Amino acid sequence: MTEVKTLRKDLKLRHLELISLGGIIGSAFFLGTGYIIAQGGPAVLISYALGGLIVFLVMLCLCELTVAMPSSSSFIQYASDYISPTWACGTGWSYWLNWIAYIPAECTAAGIIMHYIIPSVPAFTWAMLFGLMITVINLSKVRIFGEMEFWLSIVKIVAIVMFSVLAIFIFFGLYKSGGKMPTIGTEYLLGDGGFFPHGKLVVISLMVMLLVNFQGSEIVCLAAAESTDTDVAIPRASRNIAIRIVLLYLVPVLLLVLIFPWNKMESDTSVFVLALQQYGFHWVAGVFTFVILTAAFSCANSGMYATVRALYGLSNQKMAPKIFSRLNRHQVPMPAAIFTLICIWIFLILSYFFSSTTAFSYLLSISGFTGAVCWISICWSQYNFRKHCKKHKIELKGKFRTPFYPLVPLLGIWLQVACLVLLFFNEELRPAFYFGVPAVLLPMAIYWLYKKYSKASNHIEQSL
Repeated sequence: MTEVKTLRKDLKLRHLELISLGGIIGSAFFLGTGYIIAQGGPAVLISYALGGLIVFLVMLCLCELTVAMPSSSSFIQYASDYISPTWACGTGWSYWLNWIAYIPAECTAAGIIMHYIIPSVPAFTWAMLFGLMITVINLSKVRIFGEMEFWLSIVKIVAIVMFSVLAIFIFFGLYKSGGKMPTIGTEYLLGDGGFFPHGKLVVISLMVMLLVNFQGSEIVCLAAAESTDTDVAIPRASRNIAIRIVLLYLVPVLLLVLIFPWNKMESDTSVFVLALQQYGFHWVAGVFTFVILTAAFSCANSGMYATVRALYGLSNQKMAPKIFSRLNRHQVPMPAAIFTLICIWIFLILSYFFSSTTAFSYLLSISGFTGAVCWISICWSQYNFRKHCKKHKIELKGKFRTPFYPLVPLLGIWLQVACLVLLFFNEELRPAFYFGVPAVLLPMAIYWLYKKYSKASNHIEQSL
């Protein structure tokens, strides 16, 4: 193994934009949207809008930090420099654990889908095969990963656009179903209990689950160290991603609640398929089965990339064993990748003994908790970074600057804090705290004790 100092800059702008989108459009969107709408009714449109706002605020903060200080450690280094190393260690390791648990869930989802297509092969066997494919891709050159995510993400985006176009035709009566022109209007949007059938508080309490769908957008800045022309690529990619996230989520969900009754949403199948089948588009089931399969594989693939780079960043910050910062001849952090893959395979093998449906729902809420902590850290780091620049009279002239400071970072922080607080009062999602809180606090405690022990040892050696 050859020791090199930096990651190879093989990712282009088109790779960055699609890598980030690949991380957020997973099987949870296609399969989990029904559950979310069933819980909140049409009012979840407000939840999605607030989720889009949070993404936009976080990406603005992360963009400024990345352009000012491009780093393979990304938000881990920013938190270490501008909050505290102890906090950075907690958020970094919880982010790593988040993906370690979530990637096997996506592989399992893909396995279940393939089992429906080819029943003779067990779902677990398919899950193992997808895990193997992800292993090979992430041990290869980063350009191979970038190209793979580029085309997988395009498939998902085309599917969402296709659904939106068909839904618009249905809503405006431009498509005849059974020889009749459907008349919808606000029947599904305001009927069956109104716009808030389960009350207004549920709009906020579901936010953490929704933020899971959006998480992965921060991958674009983890990839910054392996991209060319960072000053131009990162601001453009960040702005475009934030806007596209809103368009690819809010618009399809709006159209979905306009053409399909919320109280008939199901959590064990794609409501996008159910909605279109209701109007005679029976062929769409096969198409969306392939798309959901693509989404599961793509999300797991980009998540694998993110978690390896997070472990590499933790090692660079001396918050993980030094060996994880070593790169091979292709300038890929091979030891970090191998250790991460071993942990993922352990989770994947253990998933054989548990119900995949139950595990998947819990993993969503757990991922939402740890992801929100990470995003709070990003906004907090940018807030302190700007204070640092002002104190030391550092000019950011010519670089990207987050607008409306300090409103943007503070709003991003407190909106997510409110989501986490309300999550605790949701009995169904409360188990996320049982994993999420220790996942953040335990690494912090270990790091704090390690630093304290190291200082004590150095003091004894100096006194001798």
